[in-house]
Amino acid sequence: MPAKQRKIAIMGFRSVGKSSLTIQFVESLFVDSYDPTIENTFTKTDKVRGQEYYLKLVDTAGQDEYSIFPHSYAIDIHGYCLVYSINSLKSFEVIKIIYEKLLDMTGKVHIPIVLVGNKNDLHTERVITYEEGKKLADLMKAVFMEVSAKQNSVVNKMFHNLIEQIEQVDNQLNENHQEKPSKCTII
Repeated sequence: MPAKQRKIAIMGFRSVGKSSLTIQFVESLFVDSYDPTIENTFTKTDKVRGQEYYLKLVDTAGQDEYSIFPHSYAIDIHGYCLVYSINSLKSFEVIKIIYEKLLDMTGKVHIPIVLVGNKNDLHTERVITYEEGKKLADLMKAVFMEVSAKQNSVVNKMFHNLIEQIEQVDNQLNENHQEKPSKCTII
């Protein structure tokens, strides 16, 4: 079976660790120095549940509440990692705004999303509880995870969960678009 191509956007406020998560997943490496990302695309071939995927990961520039949502982030993107930092209330608030902009741009009722609370290794600096993150994810109908790019805690699982979500939505769309047999009989 050929590899399925999937494009994923990693979005969130600046300095939440979007690049660190992406590089950890692609290269199994933690980058400690912070260089503000303009926009970067990474690729990786990965296997999830026996299916091979060719992944294009769009590491976006940090967004804030005033950022214009680029049209390119709504087209040809199969799923989204929305990332906040557990030690930043501002980053958590910005995720809500990004989500609203995402709904406005895509017009989709259900978008494959993993809501990610990053930097859970900084638990002594935590300002967003696990429960608050989970509650927001439930509102978004998203998978919720807390991770640590630094400790490589469940980073692969985060991307695999998103791929599984993308496949669920694709399967539902395919089922809805299959022709149903007509109940009409011509005599």
